[in-house]
Amino acid sequence: MRRRGRAGGTPRRRASVRRSIGGGGRRVNSRAAHRVPRSPNRLVRVARPSDLLVPALGGALFALIAGLVGARAAGLGVGLAVGLGVWAGVLGWALRRPLRRLRVARRALPQASRDWIADHVRLYGTLDDRGRRRFERDVAFALDGLTFEGAGGAKATDELRLMVAAGAALLLHGRPDWELPTERTVLLVPDTFDEAYGDEEPGVYDGMVHHQGPIVLSTRAVQDGWAYEDGHNVVLHELAHVFDFEGWEADGVPSFLDPRSAEAWTTLMRREMRRAERGQGVLRAYAASAPAELFAVATEQFFERPARLRNHHSELFDALVAFYNLTPPDEPELGAGESLMSRRWS
Repeated sequence: MRRRGRAGGTPRRRASVRRSIGGGGRRVNSRAAHRVPRSPNRLVRVARPSDLLVPALGGALFALIAGLVGARAAGLGVGLAVGLGVWAGVLGWALRRPLRRLRVARRALPQASRDWIADHVRLYGTLDDRGRRRFERDVAFALDGLTFEGAGGAKATDELRLMVAAGAALLLHGRPDWELPTERTVLLVPDTFDEAYGDEEPGVYDGMVHHQGPIVLSTRAVQDGWAYEDGHNVVLHELAHVFDFEGWEADGVPSFLDPRSAEAWTTLMRREMRRAERGQGVLRAYAASAPAELFAVATEQFFERPARLRNHHSELFDALVAFYNLTPPDEPELGAGESLMSRRWS
């Protein structure tokens, strides 16, 4: 979950990607090499080999058993027909999801959606055409796989749905073989809320997720998260928690992490928690409340303020580079006398 609030003052408005990368726009810090993985085959995330191989083998086994039973009862011809029918039925059931995803992958995102992504997701502006198409396809997969509902007067508008889906595509871009661990319902509420998702009184949360429950997001926080480049993005924060769930709780050790790295990862998270508790570095104090919150807060910084995170938490930055398998492009450098909390972008 994520508690309400940014640091004091006026957050820095997000710079348009078109102004901040290349051309005559503001300078981009180039001290770290920006790296994105080579775009894989377009069918990745449409269907994994295991999605087809396991049903094919299992279906063949069931078909063989059914065919033998049918042949013994009514002859070879009937047995063959029964076996083929069972195998076709199992394969048809297994192919439902890949075929649906293939249809989704073939549909282009609306131009307005692509324009929004270009203006709000800095990584997208650094990708080649193939990488952009894959990013757009992953947005489409998230839109198709997530169920969006509004509550308390909030409406699940196309723009809010796109904002959530773009966050999922961003976290997954460096790992084309990953999926969101489960298909989820995203519950959108107007503003901050309490642990019962109520908003009658001022709440303390602008995002929350449970193991099997919905992802609850404040629409105000979702919009602010993409409007400002200040290391606060509730979509990235809560989706990081979704990656983190293993069993029934989030413990700061993502479920995708190589088990051989778990001990070193845990040691790093706890060391960074102590730093956050003492006010050292750039992670806000909430990161010290639990390893899961440290991971989620660090993920926000990693994608929104990577240069700042690298400069103050180099080991944590390197760990996230390895985990997400990409190096995000650095944020635009601040001008003289400018701070994260003092400037808005139009």
